[in-house]
Amino acid sequence: MTLAHERITALPAEGEVGIVDIGPLTLESGAVIDDVSIAVQRWGELSPNRDNVVVVLHALTGDSNVPGWWERVTGPGAPIDTNRWCALATNVLGGCRGSTGPGSPASDGRPWGSRFPLITVRDQVNADVAALAALGIDQVAAVVGGSMGGARALEWMIGYPERVRAGLVLAVGGRATADQIGTQSAQIAAITSDPNWQGGDYYGTGRSPDTGLQLARRFAHLTYRGETELDTRFGNEGQATGEGRENPLTGGRYAVQSYLEHQGAKLIRRFDAGSYVALTETLSNHDVGRGRGGVAAALRSCRVPAVVGGITSDRLYPLRLQQELADLLPGCGQLKVVESIYGHDGFLIETEAVGQLIRECLALADPEGHR
Repeated sequence: MTLAHERITALPAEGEVGIVDIGPLTLESGAVIDDVSIAVQRWGELSPNRDNVVVVLHALTGDSNVPGWWERVTGPGAPIDTNRWCALATNVLGGCRGSTGPGSPASDGRPWGSRFPLITVRDQVNADVAALAALGIDQVAAVVGGSMGGARALEWMIGYPERVRAGLVLAVGGRATADQIGTQSAQIAAITSDPNWQGGDYYGTGRSPDTGLQLARRFAHLTYRGETELDTRFGNEGQATGEGRENPLTGGRYAVQSYLEHQGAKLIRRFDAGSYVALTETLSNHDVGRGRGGVAAALRSCRVPAVVGGITSDRLYPLRLQQELADLLPGCGQLKVVESIYGHDGFLIETEAVGQLIRECLALADPEGHR
């Protein structure tokens, strides 16, 4: 599902996708990907001294098209006001929307498939930093993201503090918890147990593990939404039909079951199972303290001004994890709590509250309010 786009050495036209070739990348594991490409999009104009870049970092199944997954965040007068800022987004290393991932050709011309190496959030950030450097951008005003995007923002701030003036970290923690790893490993098992997975080498065979990917998405979506919200919306009702309601006691579907099946079906139309497995593994190995003396030491070492936000009903990354970040990051004042019934997805849905956090972050990046 990796897409073909124009190779670039300068920022692409607004909203257009460009591909930046960064050459070989040595991963945290020691493995090397010989030819790495990163997809990039931007909104707003780069300032003459290149000091107005806001890097927007997507979550697991997102991409570089920010307006497609984070509504009303970028644009004139939006939280990332493109009259002032240049919003820049990459498709993450391991993804399937233009960047190098399992579906991309390796040096022998065949898709990476099962040979694609284990990647970490640190690897993803190293690839992003290299892509921006190739475009002549060595420092950014801010990094903002939620979920996996928040993990990437945190790694930017800790790994490259000299390159970023402020950061917004939403709905994530300093490392993966056992609960997250357990849920995520079940999602991976759903995909890899599908006979069409073919050991990860299904590319070009005409068969793909769609059933496994749909099931994985159903598991994941339960962790993304709030328990109260789901029960309020669906309860224990049967699925409504044109003739009335299906009765689960007679083989019909529950309404929530139908909803989850719909979410799974939507994902297979736009996302690759190999990338889903690779990026889910990345979330499971997320740990900013690895090789840095532990999570607390890594967070305390980071002097970048920060806004940390969490969602009240988040079951995947509960508030205690953001509280730890806020307590230990020297550049963070206090945890910003977003009241929401929507669970983890609240960082995408509560655009007014999250927009205010974005504005607070950008005020840290530009304390004098230059325009």
